[in-house]
Amino acid sequence: MSISRGGSTALDLAPLLDASNNSDNSDTEAKSNGALLNASSSHSHRDKERERDREREEADSAVFVKKVGSAVFYGISSFMITVVNKTVLTSYAFPSFLFLSLGQLTASIVVLGAGKRLKLVNYPPLQRNTFAKIFPLPLIFGFNMIFGLGGTKALSLPMFAALRRFSILMTMLLELKILGVRPTTAVQISVYAMIGGALIAASDDLSFMQGYTYVMITNALTASNGVYVKKKLDTSEIGKYGLMFYNSLFMFLPALLINYFTGDLQKALDFPSWNDPAFVLQFLLSCVMGFILSYSTIVCTQFNSALTTTIVGCLKNICVTYLGMFIGGDYVFSWLNCIGINISVMASLLYTYVTFRRKQAPDKQSHLPSSRGESV
Repeated sequence: MSISRGGSTALDLAPLLDASNNSDNSDTEAKSNGALLNASSSHSHRDKERERDREREEADSAVFVKKVGSAVFYGISSFMITVVNKTVLTSYAFPSFLFLSLGQLTASIVVLGAGKRLKLVNYPPLQRNTFAKIFPLPLIFGFNMIFGLGGTKALSLPMFAALRRFSILMTMLLELKILGVRPTTAVQISVYAMIGGALIAASDDLSFMQGYTYVMITNALTASNGVYVKKKLDTSEIGKYGLMFYNSLFMFLPALLINYFTGDLQKALDFPSWNDPAFVLQFLLSCVMGFILSYSTIVCTQFNSALTTTIVGCLKNICVTYLGMFIGGDYVFSWLNCIGINISVMASLLYTYVTFRRKQAPDKQSHLPSSRGESV
């Protein structure tokens, strides 16, 4: 405050105006800094979101590659072992499918045992409760392989592939009873058509009743195998390599005893073509392919819903059906048999289409089988 020359008093507002201006500037600066902080925080949040989305996409892409790769791997392995087994058992007339199954068990034990020693694979050591942890999978695994090989030897590949489709019906019934999963009408129609075509094809020639029996036992074991493989992978700490190794290890001695008491061991050792390098190569390839198929089946079951494995199996069997008319030399053409097989094939395509459309809800199908026996 100051006194004017005329004696009157007047307020000096300059300091107040300066203070007000300073206050306004401070508020403006604070708001500006807050806006900058908010903008920076918003940008940081968006960057984190983008980073998370990118990581999620990369993870999804990696999972997709594993799913597709394991399915293709399973399909090729399944197809190849079917052809090789048929060549050994029929084209070379090898007398014992039981001895061939023993060779496949041995190959799995040797390969996985060596792999663990070289630290290429890892699984828990054998313990007293190991058998109890994976039971009844060794029995299902071993007999599935034995009866599958028996059916391969006794039947032509087209009939073998047609009758193997009964495993889908058995799985459908098993799912309904145990898991409470009711198939759609379209799935039921396609499955019944597959079975009907197989029955028509089989009705023309009932001279292979032993082979039919082997295949039907294999179908039942296949349905059980899919359920228990998925269950043990989800609940057991043994892992896929442990399941493969101990399944083969626990079934080796029973398979050896069966070979000995049935006389198949001696018949196999007396087989004259052991001096033929081509036969020996095919036999060893069959043994190694047994291990490869076992691995591809478990990996496909692990990375996919078993629905995908079932679809791959159906598509593979279609190729086997038609190629089998020229491989093995034991397919006898008849119109009734040919019509039945083609009905079963068309129904398989329908089944593949219907189940592929339902793949949006794969969790319901997580216990469908991926079969070792289906492919041998």
